[in-house]
Amino acid sequence: MLDIDTPQPITREELQPLLERLAADAPRCFGEGKVASYIPALAEVEPDQFGIAVCHADGSVQYAGDAATRFSIQSVSKAHALVLAMQQLPPDELWARVGREPSGQAFNSIVQLEVENGVPRNPFINAGALMVTDMLVSKLWMPQNTLRDQIRRLSNTPEVDFDERVARSEMDHKAHNAALGYLMQAYGNIHSDVEMVLDTYFHSCALSMNCIELAKSFAFLANQGVNPFDGQPVLTPVQTRQVNALLLTCGLYDAAGDFAWRVGLPGKSGVGGGIVAILPRRMSICVWSPRLDSYGNSIAGRHALEGLVSGLNVTPLG
Repeated sequence: MLDIDTPQPITREELQPLLERLAADAPRCFGEGKVASYIPALAEVEPDQFGIAVCHADGSVQYAGDAATRFSIQSVSKAHALVLAMQQLPPDELWARVGREPSGQAFNSIVQLEVENGVPRNPFINAGALMVTDMLVSKLWMPQNTLRDQIRRLSNTPEVDFDERVARSEMDHKAHNAALGYLMQAYGNIHSDVEMVLDTYFHSCALSMNCIELAKSFAFLANQGVNPFDGQPVLTPVQTRQVNALLLTCGLYDAAGDFAWRVGLPGKSGVGGGIVAILPRRMSICVWSPRLDSYGNSIAGRHALEGLVSGLNVTPLG
């Protein structure tokens, strides 16, 4: 048997210098990638920024860089929408209309959706998020406000709100997502008015938050489903494990396997440049930098998460 010394996880006092080193190192990636341009309001964001925040399972926070700068969370909101749907719907109803498998396709692919008769592979691709939104629209009176209010509670930040300019910009350039919605409706798998579903979905993507607030809003996934800021359960421990499993296998679209290889944490990205990651029972993490790779994921953010996992001396999949 090999005699391998297991490194000890670093302390919180040692974590702060690590976060500051990662923030100082991030500009090395600023020459790579580009900001999302298919939504005009996102194309105007200053590209060379970086923030990182860690929320421990007890709710305490550490951060560095531009962690207090708000940005459009975009597809990171899909994870919160799924959590809300899991709270509102019985499992057999929810999972009969959306799958739990990696897509292996781009986040906005329409080809796979047609081949599989209008049933999205998972809740984190655009078609799957539209499907989850349709279920929320059918169940709730004002689903976008319900989602916003839940995120306010989870982040312990009552100021979290929509960026209406971003929401309008997305609605003005809705053609591709509308095609996904109407195709699913043609297969009988979207039950609500497609335009209402799109408006609700775009508002959830247009929530404006910073790294600190986003990390806090996901802390319950590192705390067995309990919100550390009010002590209230958000999900059961089993549901928490299930969401983390989906984040690991599907959260970074067709780059999910590479992210699991490099970082090894459940995660969810958005084209606003944010990535949220979970170290179960320890912490939730948010990184943000607007320049994206060809998959729509933050380049500097992914590099920072690799460095963070290495610096933490943890082997989440080891």
